[in-house]
Amino acid sequence: MKSPRLQYVMITAARNEAAFIELTIQSMLKQTARPFRWVIVSDGSTDGTDEIVRKHAAQHEWIHLLRMPERTERHFGGKAVCFNAGYEQIKGLSLDIIGNLDADLSFEGDVMAFLLEKFANNPKLGVAGVPFTEGNGTYDFRFSSVEHVSGACQMFRRECFEAIGGYVPIKGGGIDLVAVVTARMKGWETRSFPERACFHHRKMGTGMNRGFKLPFKWGQSDYRLGGHPVWELFRCLYQMKNKPFILGGLICLTGYYYALMAGHQKSVTDEFARFRGQEQMNRLRSFWRRTMSFGKRRKQNAAPCSSSKPA
Repeated sequence: MKSPRLQYVMITAARNEAAFIELTIQSMLKQTARPFRWVIVSDGSTDGTDEIVRKHAAQHEWIHLLRMPERTERHFGGKAVCFNAGYEQIKGLSLDIIGNLDADLSFEGDVMAFLLEKFANNPKLGVAGVPFTEGNGTYDFRFSSVEHVSGACQMFRRECFEAIGGYVPIKGGGIDLVAVVTARMKGWETRSFPERACFHHRKMGTGMNRGFKLPFKWGQSDYRLGGHPVWELFRCLYQMKNKPFILGGLICLTGYYYALMAGHQKSVTDEFARFRGQEQMNRLRSFWRRTMSFGKRRKQNAAPCSSSKPA
């Protein structure tokens, strides 16, 4: 794929990713369009992550390691702090695209060139990425809009990134979702392109929560990030078809309504919550219209054809 002439940089926040970061580095090394610079920010890693990065940084001048101090408390806001520290290292450069890449991914060699082409062809595109898979397919886009861009791989047009104020640290997580929704609030287009995908080697959310605690925390997070209660009900009903069947979706729904009834403080503004809730309800109405239309067509096609006997 011929790469457009867009200058891009990548930033990766990594905390104890020695088991997977070599896969991510090898994926970047085989890209047909490599970044001008890739800043890998070690969030106080103690498992050998730094040594792996240093080895490659010594061989490739565009790879840089930035070491952050060790911290005892682990929380999702640390990713934003690390990313922002990495951005300070490159913000003086002349560049077009700023990429955020997780340290536990692998992907094909044309992914970055593919995304750069999308930016080059659409000046209104503010955030772009590809969906991730954990081995069981990617998103079900009937429910997860193509306008959502996963935080595992998010590419920002620089003007968009600066307009939204970059990543805002949120201790409970959701910095990637907030960034994408805020971009749309400010008039930018956001898009996930399913023609490509990346493989996520660590199951989402298991770095801090495991077992039944994980879906409960997901439900609480949906509330904190302004999710609409009606949307959450249908979302959790849909999740009940996945393992653990019934129970996973029920626990997620319990987490949401527990946070609602307990009056937990939201991590987003009222304006953000209204905008996101309106988007969710619009998608729900659109899905319902498509479902009803499909049902009517099936009923019409199944009806017996009327015919008259010859005289």
